[in-house]
Amino acid sequence: MPSLNGLARATILAAAQNRATKAFMNRFGMRLGASRFVSGETLDRCVAAIRTLNEQGFKCNATLLGEAVSSAADADRAVAEYETLIRRLVAENLRCNVAIKLTLMGLDQGEDLAETNMAKLLTLSSELGMTMRIDMEDSVHVEATLRIYRQLRARGFDNVGAVLQSCLRRSVGDLEALLPLDPNLRLVKGAYLESREVAFTDKAEVDANYLRMMEMSLGGAGYTAIATHDERMIEHAIAYTTERQVARDRFEFQMLYGIRPQLQRDLLKKNFTVLVATCYGTHWYPFFMRRLAERPANVLFLARNLVRR
Repeated sequence: MPSLNGLARATILAAAQNRATKAFMNRFGMRLGASRFVSGETLDRCVAAIRTLNEQGFKCNATLLGEAVSSAADADRAVAEYETLIRRLVAENLRCNVAIKLTLMGLDQGEDLAETNMAKLLTLSSELGMTMRIDMEDSVHVEATLRIYRQLRARGFDNVGAVLQSCLRRSVGDLEALLPLDPNLRLVKGAYLESREVAFTDKAEVDANYLRMMEMSLGGAGYTAIATHDERMIEHAIAYTTERQVARDRFEFQMLYGIRPQLQRDLLKKNFTVLVATCYGTHWYPFFMRRLAERPANVLFLARNLVRR
């Protein structure tokens, strides 16, 4: 039986597909609360936010919002925008890497197209001393995403990381298969609406799987990005890495822009590496709705802003 929180999450993700909801949010959402989680609709605003975070001691990553382009030409435009982003971050001497979705690179048009586009960006970022991370999308795209990741690593691109979601039943097996590559992995719980056949629907199961995967990854020789705002997960990670004497340069904590900023600062004061994930662009609606679904209490934040208008 799904929990009340799980039902709320499913309801929010289902509502995200409603045309009227989408139209309303696209018109008013940034003023109602999306700006809390999105650094801005332009690259200039994102750069300004990253600079401020860097000055406070945080690492960052930058993501151009968007997914599921409908043509190779749209993918080409996304590649050009990411080239601009990468060059800008390096020119500004910002402590920042980038994250990217393969559907933005043309995955739905073909795996070869997405891999070619990623290789182009990885070549540029490697020349400029930057890493990139392939974000994980819904379960339909997991197999192709991991296949492209492995192929890029086989081609010699060591500046690319990947993401695994603990909500998916397959993820432990995927992690076991990736560990021999000494990968740079971000571990997340997952923010997509999935069926019971492919995903755990009970929060306790998702959490338990997250802890299992975190320990597996930290026990390997790669780099682990522990992406969570859950203090219980963070405390477990600190206790585990302390007990096992895992060097602090082998893992970091990652949190989203605008979420739990005090917790981010507290971890920084304890000399942990903390990365704040920033995003920008006009296609912020799907991202924002997933943030609401991750923590349905955020809907109250949205409602309060709506009442104040």
